[in-house]
Amino acid sequence: MREATLKVFRGTDYETGEFKTYKVPVEDGMVVLDAIHYIQKEIDPDVAVRWNCKAAKCGSCSAEVNGKPALMCKTRMDHFASDTEIQVQPLKTFPLVKDLVTNVAWNYEVNKKITPFTPAKDADWTFFQEDIERVQEFRKCIECFLCQDVCHVLRDHNRKDAFIGPRFLVRTAGLEMHPLDKANRIESLKDHGGIGFCNITKCCTEVCPEDIHITDNAIIPLKERVVDEFYDPVMMLLKKIFGKKQK
Repeated sequence: MREATLKVFRGTDYETGEFKTYKVPVEDGMVVLDAIHYIQKEIDPDVAVRWNCKAAKCGSCSAEVNGKPALMCKTRMDHFASDTEIQVQPLKTFPLVKDLVTNVAWNYEVNKKITPFTPAKDADWTFFQEDIERVQEFRKCIECFLCQDVCHVLRDHNRKDAFIGPRFLVRTAGLEMHPLDKANRIESLKDHGGIGFCNITKCCTEVCPEDIHITDNAIIPLKERVVDEFYDPVMMLLKKIFGKKQK
């Protein structure tokens, strides 16, 4: 049985914490989370890690594996060469609690500020599959916050004060594009959501474990709506003539 070398971040502070090296036997089908569990059981029971389903559906075991945000339960050990050290560290974008556990509470506070689904009081709830297909993709999000972690606006510039991040642009897109929703969140996206900060590098799409096309299907269409509403000279002229356009 071959052994893998894992370097796991340990500590309660990014500055004073350090990587500790562990040797873990690798069995067929093992994932990084299995290796962390082995370390907890057989070597160091004090290693802190958050996990729940181990089926890539709860989003709890998010971490950075060899520098890339990933779900530990979906990252197979056999994807790494036998002589490769596997470095596991917490999500850089969020405050550290301990070892591999970070505090992602900010995300839930952002979520509270988004106008919820708002159908008309007399809405006709009969609609066809083609009417809803566009927004079904966005409902696949498991809130692992890997997209939030990799986003340079949040990760490198720490603009949590001005940018809601790709996960909540996805949620907003799912609401804005729903055929029965009547609320208008476009002004909020511009003024409070900070959608202009996104420069569509697609790094969020690359790390999404649910393969949501975050940039192409959510962010870019929302950017287009903001431009149409506030920056398109023809639309600005029409609004002056006919009044503010409703959703």
